[in-house]
Amino acid sequence: MKNFRTLRFLDLFRGLFESFGINYTVMRRILAVKLTMDGRRTPTIFNQQTKKKKKPEENGFMKSLGIYVLLSLMLIPFTMLGSNFLYQMSIFYGIVMFLVMTSMISDFSNVLLDVRDKAILLTKPVNKKTLNVAKTIHICIYLIFLTTALTAIPLLIGTYRHGILFLLLGVIGLVLVNLFIVVVTAIIYYFILRFFDGEKLKDIINYVQIGLSVSIAVGYQVLARSFSVVDMNITFTPSWWQFLIPPIWFGAPFELFLKHHSDFYINSFSLLALFIPIIAIIIYSRMMPSFERNLQKLTNNSGGGSRKKQWWINGLVNVICRSKEEKIFFRFADNMMRNEREFRLKVYPALGMSLIVPFIFMFNEIQLNSYTHLVTSKWYLAVYFSCLMIPNAVAMLKYSGKYKGAWIYQTAPLQSLAPLYSAVLKVFISNLFLPIYLILSAIFIGIFGLKIIDDLLVVLVTAILFTIICSNYLKGTLPFSESFEDALQSGGLKVIVALLCLAVFAGIHFAITFIPFGVPIYLIILIMITFFSWKQAYRTVWNF
Repeated sequence: MKNFRTLRFLDLFRGLFESFGINYTVMRRILAVKLTMDGRRTPTIFNQQTKKKKKPEENGFMKSLGIYVLLSLMLIPFTMLGSNFLYQMSIFYGIVMFLVMTSMISDFSNVLLDVRDKAILLTKPVNKKTLNVAKTIHICIYLIFLTTALTAIPLLIGTYRHGILFLLLGVIGLVLVNLFIVVVTAIIYYFILRFFDGEKLKDIINYVQIGLSVSIAVGYQVLARSFSVVDMNITFTPSWWQFLIPPIWFGAPFELFLKHHSDFYINSFSLLALFIPIIAIIIYSRMMPSFERNLQKLTNNSGGGSRKKQWWINGLVNVICRSKEEKIFFRFADNMMRNEREFRLKVYPALGMSLIVPFIFMFNEIQLNSYTHLVTSKWYLAVYFSCLMIPNAVAMLKYSGKYKGAWIYQTAPLQSLAPLYSAVLKVFISNLFLPIYLILSAIFIGIFGLKIIDDLLVVLVTAILFTIICSNYLKGTLPFSESFEDALQSGGLKVIVALLCLAVFAGIHFAITFIPFGVPIYLIILIMITFFSWKQAYRTVWNF
């Protein structure tokens, strides 16, 4: 077993642990195993990197910290420039909370929700207190490394600029932020665990993870709008709803202690920053026994899949699939995308952002000009943002948690697997892209009127053509045939090229709107190109 430096540091406090009745030797062994497993797990942040074999001794988590160090460079201006600490440090803590919580959701929820070690270790001479402390320290080690990588450089530069008190406030704030993040995440899971069990519970947890990823990103748009720039000076207009924005709490102590700016709001935010995490920890400690009992529900597998949606799936299959093989593969791909929690966790946040990003840009336009100006402009082309998720989502179609079953492709009595690729993309378009597109279209028609219907149809056809182009990600690889552990696809450059291609489509559409009858003509041409491209792409390629 590898002797981690972290564990050697913990050895200095062995006496302290043992004074609380903890079997330090056992706890150390448990942590060594957990840290070893962390090193073998592929962090989500590497999903877009070049695919390559991981060396046996290569620690994926420690390697990922280098990416967070690079991300920390964008925080330097908030700790070095200016002296509006409430604004600067609210943004600073907002970004930190976003990155830490999304990392927690995507890569480390299994630590909070892990029940496997209890089934194994509690049957051995291991007391429950030792196991719970090992779990707590495991989470603390993860958060310390992650937070240090993300904030060390900005805080040191801020300390050089503002003094040692800045560093002290920053470190205390980060400790409280991490406590707050862990407890809030755990409490959310606790309330879900109380009312659901088995497979349904796992689905809900998956959607909560997705919802948190999207809502956190949206929340920081609200945070940024708590401040306004007047005559090049940043001003803060206090309001009651700002009490609901945690990053402002943690930014307030800097304004209070470094600028000696004291009023009701600054004092209240500072008190919230101190007491809310402490109160949350107390509540969580009281809930812990019930939380641990409810975690056992994760081992229950109800197994019976829902059949309620079969009727409309059958109707859809008969409409958009022509051959018998394609209909079979359509149902197969539909089941895979619905039941693969890892797929949903990696793809659905992008779907949510595709739904939200157009309105963020449009809201900025309203702030700069007016709603009347927006309605009379060509901002309806912002619906193209719904296509941003297509490259990554299509690339993810080759991964599966049940990838070992891909041998069935070779044993199926088929001369070509072209119907498989065609069916998989049809499922993606109908189940994932089309709902987002229809929601945006309905809202955009409400804003801009019926005059944009032909433009929306152009976007729909363009999205289908763009999906065909992006399906090159699947070439040479069978759908659902690779492990998510290998999801280090060489997609970084490909995604950039694909997005440039989308920008070209949007630019052509924008230019066409200045030509009389240009949009209807362009729509007809696009339909012909897309129909021909689909027929050619899935007629003879990927034969055995």
